[in-house]
Amino acid sequence: MTQPASRMKPGRIVAAVDGSTSSLDALRWATRQAALTGAQVEAVTAWHFPASYGGYPIVAEGDWKANAEVILDTAITEALGEQSTGLVRRVIEGHPVPVLLDAATDADLLVMGSRGHDGFAGMLLGSVSGHLVAHAPCAVVVVRGRQE
Repeated sequence: MTQPASRMKPGRIVAAVDGSTSSLDALRWATRQAALTGAQVEAVTAWHFPASYGGYPIVAEGDWKANAEVILDTAITEALGEQSTGLVRRVIEGHPVPVLLDAATDADLLVMGSRGHDGFAGMLLGSVSGHLVAHAPCAVVVVRGRQE
């Protein structure tokens, strides 16, 4: 038996945000979709502290979580401006794939850009978006974004 529309829980859209141009376009798309469907948008940024680089240990300088929060806030402001009210902001420690898979649990939709900052020019999908398309627990929208 279905619930009456007045008692149904609003939908949830998870938008992956890393500050790249395509993630800003994905966030814009997610908020437009939420406006049409009444869903709640959760903007999620993942961060992790690498233990080493090229075999050399990395010295932990700076506040990596705070940097990720700045990236998320800046991206939201750039993408949405004053239209960011009601948006849930989440900064989570971990590699983007498991963080976003977990965030997408019980979501109606996962929206992301086709490739982040480290994408190779001309690639349609980056490694994170390709993995999430194959393994997400919900529907996925990949926004290609503008050519840079």
